[in-house]
Amino acid sequence: MIELPGISNELFNSSPESVATTVRLLVLLTVLSLAPAFLVLMTSFTRIIVVLSFVRNGLATQQMPPNQVLIGLALFLSFFIMGPVLSDVNDQALTPFLEGEISQEEAMENASVPMKEFMAQHTRQKDLALFMNYTGEERPETIEDIPLTTLVPAFAISELKTAFQMGFMIFVPFLVIDMIVASVLMAMGMMMLPPVMISLPFKILLFVLVDGWYLIVRSLLESY
Repeated sequence: MIELPGISNELFNSSPESVATTVRLLVLLTVLSLAPAFLVLMTSFTRIIVVLSFVRNGLATQQMPPNQVLIGLALFLSFFIMGPVLSDVNDQALTPFLEGEISQEEAMENASVPMKEFMAQHTRQKDLALFMNYTGEERPETIEDIPLTTLVPAFAISELKTAFQMGFMIFVPFLVIDMIVASVLMAMGMMMLPPVMISLPFKILLFVLVDGWYLIVRSLLESY
């Protein structure tokens, strides 16, 4: 075998078992690198962060609360909502794999079952049919038969629609306050004064009086 400069021949001389272990390690590292994408698209994180962003935009408080606070709150709410699903993943896939009872492929397959059940429960049939018809797949008999490449994008757009519906309901009372303030300022002839400066304290006061954060979080929890 020709020895290439700067490249060791140990990789080529390794046994198939060691090469397979190396490939599995690379696959595992790749999966871990994609963990943020899994968190965003396969959990409740998308709906929560979109709704919280609508709340901040409706209040017109610019960067208050900061992005770090919204993302942190959305992250922990996602862990809270996904708790039973993650527990099933741990019992059916992670723990048996670490104890050597199942292979890596079986662990990945077992872990996908609770995630598929959660996503299918909150995915509209119309969205799922869109991707299945595009790929020409047959109607699955069970949830386990739905491929993740089809279920994940269908779940994502379903979550976005639900989040925007909740965002619309959040925007309505804030919009009413803006319209009332703008009408009062126009009637007083104060057209040069930005209505946002006057309506902002009233929107914050209304949000505090109705315990807005409690209502928003309760609505998010009850939506799952």
